Amino acid sequence: MRKLYLLLLVFATTIQAQTVSVQQFATGLNSIVDIANCGDDRLFVVQQNGIIRVLNSNGTAISGNFLDISSLISTGGERGLLGIAFHPNYATNGYFFLNYTNDMGDTVIARYSVNPNNPNQALSNSAEIVLTIDQPFSNHNGGTLKFGPDGMLYIGMGDGGSGGDPSNYAQNINSLLGKMLRINVDTLPYTIPADNPFVGVAGSDEIYATGLRNPWKFCFDYETGNLWIADVGQQNIEEINKELYSVAGLNYGWRCYEGNNAYNTSGCVAQSALTFPEAVYPSTNNTNECSITGGYVYRGTQYPGFVGLYFFTDYCSGRIGTINANGTLTWRTTGNDNYYTTFGEDLNKNLYVAGGGTIFRVIDSALSIEENKTIDVKVLPNPTSNFLQIDANDQAFPAQLKVFDLNGKLLFDGSYQKNQLVSVSGWSAGYYVAQLTLANGQESTLKFSKK
Repeated sequence: MRKLYLLLLVFATTIQAQTVSVQQFATGLNSIVDIANCGDDRLFVVQQNGIIRVLNSNGTAISGNFLDISSLISTGGERGLLGIAFHPNYATNGYFFLNYTNDMGDTVIARYSVNPNNPNQALSNSAEIVLTIDQPFSNHNGGTLKFGPDGMLYIGMGDGGSGGDPSNYAQNINSLLGKMLRINVDTLPYTIPADNPFVGVAGSDEIYATGLRNPWKFCFDYETGNLWIADVGQQNIEEINKELYSVAGLNYGWRCYEGNNAYNTSGCVAQSALTFPEAVYPSTNNTNECSITGGYVYRGTQYPGFVGLYFFTDYCSGRIGTINANGTLTWRTTGNDNYYTTFGEDLNKNLYVAGGGTIFRVIDSALSIEENKTIDVKVLPNPTSNFLQIDANDQAFPAQLKVFDLNGKLLFDGSYQKNQLVSVSGWSAGYYVAQLTLANGQESTLKFSKK
């Protein structure tokens, strides 16, 4: 028993190390720009070329396309099919929303419906245009759509493109460019929430926040409701903004400021009227970074050390970073050859990151303990949901099995027969340690997880 407690102590220590790594999950896709779930164990993969694919929970692709709108879009550079959001009541109404640039290069928000006879296929003729926004240049189109905890649809809009926001759209409250928009899509084309900040005063009613350059990715924290916006910088600074739940009307400062640094303050409001970033990092010629790709605040159960951390990456370096509750930015990986363009979440709030045609799972690689495998033994399935089974390759049975949680609490202690199933249905999601002693005296210590 003393040996096990030492093992658990080492295991708990490694959890706190929060070592971020990635594992390949799916490949063979094309120009992935968004990953979403609709409330079940599938993943919907948005490709910039206008095609949406569906993956099973094990990463295998379901045959055929969920939807193909390639004939409707302009592609190349920062254009294309860019984002998807499933209606909060998707399970009953089958509605989902897309963000794409049309054949004129303008932003289109459209609603589609799933095929009621085939959950892996959308109705291509079901499109309803919600909103079209003129784009003066080909870049800085934003692309992300999210339903907030209030049930409203939020749309991240870039400043219209070129460089330096030459028309100062981001500070123009009569333009939808360079903004976070918030609309109600329960009645089409849409209605304006009565508590939007510019309702009844000067400014476009759709606007929720101003002063953004290119909020390519943003997310909501499921626990706090806070809005996290990763805003791509101009030349020197990449920034992450955190907006507290239900705080509307903030001005994030672009083009007056890039991050915390003055950029072009001509005609700008007082600095005190602006909201500055939660965190920044440099993207000058002296660094490997160039463009932030925002992710999510981890609220899953599989990696306790990740809980509450906001994850992001940089497109050029491939490094993955986190920001904690105190606003401290920490780079967690050294980077690689992957140019990550999006994060994603599954039903259980596990994190994924993707670039090109490959999706990776984001994992805590510190969650590894030295397993004592004097015999060829494994736990099946792993992770498990309802039961566990020990596969010992016809070793001597009966055996003695003990299972502990990470606090050292004994959850199972008894004889174990070959092919026996041990129920874990009442156990919490997380990691466990199993000790198996076979009839011939051989021992094995194994780890497994419950989802």
